[in-house]
Amino acid sequence: MRLVVGLTGGIGSGKSAAAEEFGRLGATVVDTDAIAHELTQAGGAAIPKVRALFGDGYVDARGAMDRAKMRALAFQDPAARKGLEQLLHPMIRAESERLIAAASGSYVILVVPLLVESGSYRQRVARVVVVDCPEDVQIERVRQRSKLTDDEIRRIIRSQASREDRLAAADDVIDNSASLDALHKQVRELHARYLELARSPA
Repeated sequence: MRLVVGLTGGIGSGKSAAAEEFGRLGATVVDTDAIAHELTQAGGAAIPKVRALFGDGYVDARGAMDRAKMRALAFQDPAARKGLEQLLHPMIRAESERLIAAASGSYVILVVPLLVESGSYRQRVARVVVVDCPEDVQIERVRQRSKLTDDEIRRIIRSQASREDRLAAADDVIDNSASLDALHKQVRELHARYLELARSPA
């Protein structure tokens, strides 16, 4: 049985940096956010369903889902958010399972931003590793990389599981409140542990 480790964390916590280092060390990284982007880009498999459910106004001129408009709608309308999740989640799950089955790495890092919020993912992973940092660090990082306002960033943080809930769900924690080197050191330590687990008979 292949070892699958779920990696999660709040917006701006450093999930991508951690996943990238796990991948560099030899793990197969399956990123559900990347799958969602592929499904909703121009020509993506989800676009006809997005158009049918939400209308042409939520597909941009290139034929991709208009992420800014959809994000605004999802925050304002819980039913719309639920509809989008019901549309995308089964497609994301099917594609992630296909990629896990085809993985060639020593073990799989399954990156799921909302892993704690979607309980079913917990049944698909042997361990959960949470990338953690204080909220003010999250806000600063997101501000630097996006055009979102501090209020918009805080609204996204509030819509996600709390820091306490994520830490309570964690088997392993990566503290990403300091430097990239410090993050990489923790990833290397976990990688060694996961290699041992992957080699152990189930």
